[in-house]
Amino acid sequence: MPKIVVLAGSVRAGSWNEKLAAAAARALAEKGADVSHISLKDYALPLYDADLQTRSGVPDAAKRLVDLFLDHQGVFVASPEYNASFAPLLKNTFDWMSRENREGLPPLPAFKRRVFALGAVTSGAMGGYRGLTQLRQMMELGLGALVLPQMAVVPNAAEAFDEGGRFANPRTAGVFDAVLTSLLDVSERMA
Repeated sequence: MPKIVVLAGSVRAGSWNEKLAAAAARALAEKGADVSHISLKDYALPLYDADLQTRSGVPDAAKRLVDLFLDHQGVFVASPEYNASFAPLLKNTFDWMSRENREGLPPLPAFKRRVFALGAVTSGAMGGYRGLTQLRQMMELGLGALVLPQMAVVPNAAEAFDEGGRFANPRTAGVFDAVLTSLLDVSERMA
């Protein structure tokens, strides 16, 4: 089975999107994937600054993330929605990662030759859809990433999960499972 990185674009305590990432990691592992569930808190990066990059190079945390992505065929990203857009933490992380190139690999190597699945949980009725469409656009157009067309949007965050961290709504659970199954199928072909 393929290797999948799972991460949330939020590091706050009690993050709904970290709950979504945890649900994805658990479900992918149950399907037999080799899962690396990470927190961006462990990859702290300064705000992107080209002058800083010129002075100091790409930070070690960004290089470690690129190494991690290069070792996996798929990535599941759970992104909070802020003001109808995606999380600034993700933007900053991906901006730094995009600055790390490797000899013998295409430009933007962390985003090439792997597949990405997107998901979001919000308290509103749209479940993060507006933010995910912007994240998708940045990843596809800006980074050249292969992003699955279906996305796991989870509305009404307060009622979304049961006490065991599973989805309370069977329809939401079914959509989520379909996204993860597609992620595994395409990741397997990327191996």
